[in-house]
Amino acid sequence: MTCIFCQIAAGAAPATVVYEDAAVVAIRDLAPQAPSHVLVIPRVHVNSLVELEDPALMAALLHGAQRVAEVEKLGNGFRLVTNIGRDGCQSVAHLHFHVLGGAPLGGSLVG
Repeated sequence: MTCIFCQIAAGAAPATVVYEDAAVVAIRDLAPQAPSHVLVIPRVHVNSLVELEDPALMAALLHGAQRVAEVEKLGNGFRLVTNIGRDGCQSVAHLHFHVLGGAPLGGSLVG
């Protein structure tokens, strides 16, 4: 059985697609944590960021996040997050980036 994100990327499971290209698919999160909460997933299976060895795929993921921000009109700012492993709260073992925005985001982060 392939993971749910592999199924979505292959068009075999339903999702609301916000953006897609040859390398990535961006879908609305089913449990949004912000007015705009979109997941950018690679079409190929990679468990997490620590296993990603393809610089072109990393560039495609970041480009996908940039395109999502444009489509979602997040010009005032957004947050880009990836969770890694159980302790990092990764809930699906398929690399994905969360693009969160659409309102001022709370919390304090270093940066």
